[in-house]
Amino acid sequence: MSKQRVLTGITTTGTPHLGNYVGAIRPAIEASQNSDIESFFFLADYHALIKCQDPKLVHQSTTEIAATWLALGLDTDNTMFYRQSDIREIPELTWMLNCICAKGLMNRAHAYKGAVDANLAENEDADKAITMGLFSYPVLMAADILMFGANKVPVGKDQIQHVEMARDMAQRFNHIYSSKKNPLLTLPEYVVDDNVAILQGLDGRKMSKSYGNTIPLFLTEKQLQKHINKIKTNLLEPGEPKDPNDSTVFQIWKAFANEEQLAEMTQAYADGIGWGDAKKKLFALVNEEIAEAREKYNDLLTRPQDIEAELQKGAEKARKLSVPLMEQVREAVGIFGLK
Repeated sequence: MSKQRVLTGITTTGTPHLGNYVGAIRPAIEASQNSDIESFFFLADYHALIKCQDPKLVHQSTTEIAATWLALGLDTDNTMFYRQSDIREIPELTWMLNCICAKGLMNRAHAYKGAVDANLAENEDADKAITMGLFSYPVLMAADILMFGANKVPVGKDQIQHVEMARDMAQRFNHIYSSKKNPLLTLPEYVVDDNVAILQGLDGRKMSKSYGNTIPLFLTEKQLQKHINKIKTNLLEPGEPKDPNDSTVFQIWKAFANEEQLAEMTQAYADGIGWGDAKKKLFALVNEEIAEAREKYNDLLTRPQDIEAELQKGAEKARKLSVPLMEQVREAVGIFGLK
């Protein structure tokens, strides 16, 4: 029985924060250690161009995100870890899919509709500042998925639509260009983990760059302590019992603690631990888990050639799959030379 292929796209803009780590990075790395799964992780730098036109930032951010995953223990010998732009077959497949994808399907994409609605709300032209990159990026995402025959694609609920679109495009392509018995493109399925931890940020809302309430992942110890000290708390004094269910400090503690540590902090809340003490303990717990990775991350950034070597190793492995698939796709659509 062949292994299930699970493909994960990694955003290459912005600084990873504790919420990204707990909600996505840590579980993905743990899942990649399952011997029944063939894991694909790619740095989505083509996608980054939709929102960022600063070449230095695009390059730097891709390097930093790659260093983050490597520092946190991603085993590149047992996974496919590659930069999207190193797989030149992906934009080629994107064009093939563009040619069979209905415009009406793209009109229904959430990101495009959201941008149009925002323009109309401000009495602007519906398509103001909307590029073809934004409009058709579900096609690029479909190519990312279909290129490697992914069976499962872990996503948040906001991305379910894009996997369904990839499935629609694969079905359409197969209907036109291949037989029912031997479909060329694999139909993917989305996977939403309802148990994914969603961390609260400094202000108690979901930790998100758009809210400006994040705790960046690889802060120095001093900066990490400062950020944790900024977590919003209520006015209960030391000695007064506190409700764990109404505490951002406790919620982050829960994401990093083992069962014994969780029981200890639950009791400490009942006993009225002071917020200052609770935050000191939270800093120590978080720092213990990420300190080694922080050191590796900072070391890797001084050796960009080693990061590049890992990405090239991944690209070489990935292209052993993408090159033959594109040969089949080209032949199927009628683009090939004399044989």
